[in-house]
Amino acid sequence: MVRHFRFIVIGRGLMGSAAGKYLAENTDGVALVGPDEPQGDWAKHDGVFASHYDEGRITRSIDPDPLWARLAGRSIARYRDIEARSGVSFYQEKGALLTGPAHGEGAYYIENAEAVASKLGLDVAVGGDDMLADRFPYFSLPEDTAAIFEPKAAGYISPRNLVKAQNVLAQKAGADIIPAVAVAVREQAGRAVVDLADGETLTADKVLVATGGFSIMKGLLPQPLDMTVYARTVVFFELGEAETERLAGMPSMINKALEEHENTYMLPPIRYPDGKTYLKIGGDPEDIPLADGKAVAEWFRTGPSGAVVDHLVGRMRALVRDLRAASIFAKPCVTSFSANGFPMIGWTASPHIAVMTAGAGASAKSSDEIGRLGAELIRDGRIVSSEYDVDLSPVFR
Repeated sequence: MVRHFRFIVIGRGLMGSAAGKYLAENTDGVALVGPDEPQGDWAKHDGVFASHYDEGRITRSIDPDPLWARLAGRSIARYRDIEARSGVSFYQEKGALLTGPAHGEGAYYIENAEAVASKLGLDVAVGGDDMLADRFPYFSLPEDTAAIFEPKAAGYISPRNLVKAQNVLAQKAGADIIPAVAVAVREQAGRAVVDLADGETLTADKVLVATGGFSIMKGLLPQPLDMTVYARTVVFFELGEAETERLAGMPSMINKALEEHENTYMLPPIRYPDGKTYLKIGGDPEDIPLADGKAVAEWFRTGPSGAVVDHLVGRMRALVRDLRAASIFAKPCVTSFSANGFPMIGWTASPHIAVMTAGAGASAKSSDEIGRLGAELIRDGRIVSSEYDVDLSPVFR
């Protein structure tokens, strides 16, 4: 017998899990569909992947763009409540530091971040070379660098544990958690039909597709999204006890370099499930688009190129003084971008199927608020919240 729900959210990642939670807390008949994290060798995994299989994502409200700053701020304000109600810890308040050129073409980055911080009343410290040398002596940044530091309500989250927390709360509120892969979504007889890889078929009054980079997979939406998915690489540096202690005060850091291809972000020392502590860096020197869902899956299976890894190792050693690493390794990731760089949350050609995707490499920290907006969309038929003045409607090819 086909199981029917009022609402199905496809995607148990950061945004999808948040949407499922908000729906379940406000109505009944909710299902949250998506596979568990794959175990073992990714090269042998023949299913889908997600980018939240990790312990570190930067969280901050400081941002050159006011929309992203608001999305983040509203999410961060709810972190401790999510932790308390779920019993799952995922947030570490280590502070966040943005750095960039003080003058010239790249100066806009810090200038815009300062303007947004002032507009939103954020607690920040602004400075340059002297502040950096005094407060962050382990960083090695070029002369004439500007910086803005957010000491509170910023740092990093474990995306893996945030997803776990949202799933716990969704299930507590009555949502059905279905650990399966959706392979097709379509409208039929006035409702949405969802086909699962295990052969089961589900139906719903409304479906919200929140599958990240896999939103470009053929069959999940009535029409293809105008969204670009990029292959990304992250590199991990294992730290010994002495190096972990030396860098213990490090905040999360984003560096806008003089040369665009040298832009990077960095996570402070984080203890991983294997019991080891790692620094992590990301920032690919070029954008490599992935054509479709098959290409996204293949990227996760095959992993990064040696040239990109070497580039990121060089950037880490340039940015952190006298870094001593016990080992170095890399992992694949993806980011998804709309044409305007903002999330897409809206209806497809079908009034029964909506989409929420395009995190732009910035959505992990903001996922609770983005998920709330997605839940609002399919529950009320539209995004009711009026505090956002950017059009988040999806664009299709």
